[in-house]
Amino acid sequence: MKANIQPAWHAEATITCACGNTFTTGSTLPAIRVEICSKCHPFFTGQQKFIDTLGQVDRFIKKTETSKTKQEERKKILEARKSKVENKKKDRPSLKDLLMQARKQIPS
Repeated sequence: MKANIQPAWHAEATITCACGNTFTTGSTLPAIRVEICSKCHPFFTGQQKFIDTLGQVDRFIKKTETSKTKQEERKKILEARKSKVENKKKDRPSLKDLLMQARKQIPS
């Protein structure tokens, strides 16, 4: 086996949480920073807390708002198309109406 390939072991590695809690444990790194620990995790505290480091919640809310506006715009467009088709139908007589007019014009 090769010698000296294992990383150095630090028996007193300091773990620091974003909430300010610190504790020590063994690790290959001398200091570790974490975003959440047992003092601030919702499972242990019983309180709901949003951890949003990358803005994912904001992006999700923005996407839902834009989709709602697009749905409303699409609904308006479809209603306009529907009313346009109905207006065309009112302007032109149907085939049934044309046949009835043709029967009336032919002398029997």
